[in-house]
Amino acid sequence: MRETSAEAWNRRRDENKRNAMTLANILVHLDSSPRCAMRTALAVTLATRHGARLTGLFAEISHAHQVGVVATWPSEDHIARAAVAESAFAAATATLGDRAHFLDVNRGSEHEILVRATDIARLFDLVVLGQIEDGGRVPRDLPEQIVLESGRPVLMIPYAGSFEDLGHRPLFAWHRSRGAARALADALPLIQPQADALVVQAGRHGDPGDEFAPLLLGHLAAHGITGHYHTAVVEEVKLMDTLLNQAADHSADLLAIGAFDSTGFPFLGRGSGTRYVMRHMTLPVLFSH
Repeated sequence: MRETSAEAWNRRRDENKRNAMTLANILVHLDSSPRCAMRTALAVTLATRHGARLTGLFAEISHAHQVGVVATWPSEDHIARAAVAESAFAAATATLGDRAHFLDVNRGSEHEILVRATDIARLFDLVVLGQIEDGGRVPRDLPEQIVLESGRPVLMIPYAGSFEDLGHRPLFAWHRSRGAARALADALPLIQPQADALVVQAGRHGDPGDEFAPLLLGHLAAHGITGHYHTAVVEEVKLMDTLLNQAADHSADLLAIGAFDSTGFPFLGRGSGTRYVMRHMTLPVLFSH
């Protein structure tokens, strides 16, 4: 039976929606920390769901082997650590077959790691990083550098807690800004069908609600996401704590936020709110810049 024009339009719409919601190429940062296995497993879950390619990028601070004034690279220590990371990544991604790839950044200084990791991150749909831990071998500025300079959305996983999946109960941090809109769009491929989403707009006492909130919720509904809109009144120093508390109250498994975007909240200073969330996050956070 020949399909009607309406049926053809609906089919093309559904195909376009599926294509728009697909991640094809994911990068996950690998290091020697125990938490690496957690974010690798989550990255494998996402790659499996989307039929995506997954590349593990090993990058951590290492010193060249030095005898007197002669230094050689890579050092035996770096080679050994990279080999362990590659073996663990291969085991974790066995189900992906030839869609899994391992890459060594092959640099040990902080500056070189930041530059090369950022260049590599630009070539992927999504970058999965871990929250920085004290005493680790990962450059402290790695998440901020990649968020700011790669042009790609960054999914950061906390160094505490268990996160086997995400996207069933997302929270979108919202205000009328380019960054918030970009974060919402970048998060859509991570959202599960029939998700229960909470959109939180933070404001001061007396601020009006967003007159376009129904349009925003309609946009989510067009993607099969049930959304609820909430305005949270905050004081100047408590904005990010308010968002994290709202996430806890919603039992959110993902927070999407416009990174280094202070539009509407000039008292935060450029980037201070983003850095606060990076330090105090309690759930996976998608940073979009």
